[in-house]
Amino acid sequence: MNAHLHETLNEAVKVINFIKARPLNSRMFKLLCQEMGSEHQHLLLHTEVHWLSCGKILNRLFELRQEVHMFLLEQKSAFSSLFENQDWVCRLAYLADIFDKLNDLNLSMQGFRTDELSLNSKMCAFIKKLEFRLKKVQRNSVSVFPTLDKFADDSEIDNLNTICDCIREHLTKLRDELVSYFPSIMNQDRTQDWIQNPFVEDVTSSSGLSDKLTENLIELASDRALELKFQNVTVSQFWLEVKGEYKELSEIAMSALLPFRSTYLCEVSFSEMSLIKTKHRNRLSVQNDLIIAVSDIEPRFDNILAKKQPQVSH
Repeated sequence: MNAHLHETLNEAVKVINFIKARPLNSRMFKLLCQEMGSEHQHLLLHTEVHWLSCGKILNRLFELRQEVHMFLLEQKSAFSSLFENQDWVCRLAYLADIFDKLNDLNLSMQGFRTDELSLNSKMCAFIKKLEFRLKKVQRNSVSVFPTLDKFADDSEIDNLNTICDCIREHLTKLRDELVSYFPSIMNQDRTQDWIQNPFVEDVTSSSGLSDKLTENLIELASDRALELKFQNVTVSQFWLEVKGEYKELSEIAMSALLPFRSTYLCEVSFSEMSLIKTKHRNRLSVQNDLIIAVSDIEPRFDNILAKKQPQVSH
């Protein structure tokens, strides 16, 4: 992030803290929003611990920018001049847009059943969309950023050169950073396409499998019943169900699908453990409870109860 955008983000956080972190200011701002009939009546506090925080606080601040400006004028705060600066508000709108897109990417990559192939595809698509947005901005068009585009139209801003230069610099650095962090993303290995969909035409031509396994893949791809089944289950479920008939293909596919590539499962486990093992239960052995808490498999209570002997009367 360049200096101008970084400064805008810091100033936005300071404005929010001026209102939200002071109880009296927060109550007075709520009353002002009620009087103006605003959709929202509160700002959101920024916290670096919550990874979706930036996108949410910036969107809320931009939505309530008129109410915030009026409140800051009443409080005779120097921050009020920020909302009178169109360039600053443009940068705020852009930050709200780009962080919103980053949040969407982060959320799409979370979940219990993510795999390396799908995550690579999502990251590759995001980088390509960055390049598309960069080309649009190079033509001084901000239509790919809806919040900024609407503000520019409503405010009748004709000269967008300043904000476009700022956006170009940021998008270029963001793209280069992602490419350097994921060097193999843009050159995806097509030899594993058959795992995601073995029924695509000519998928065997780039499978990289041995002759025997290629023949097995051709046989599988020609089975209409399996193709119908593939449309109704997840990729992992499909390869598990065909393991009996196509064992080697299934094992290769599952070796690529089973390893999880995000920290989602670890974070979920830590969150559940913090709820189960508190300071009042610090000696509790949480292994079995934690397995039940993070698993999406419903326990077979009938079988569990059947193995327990009921207490008999004396």
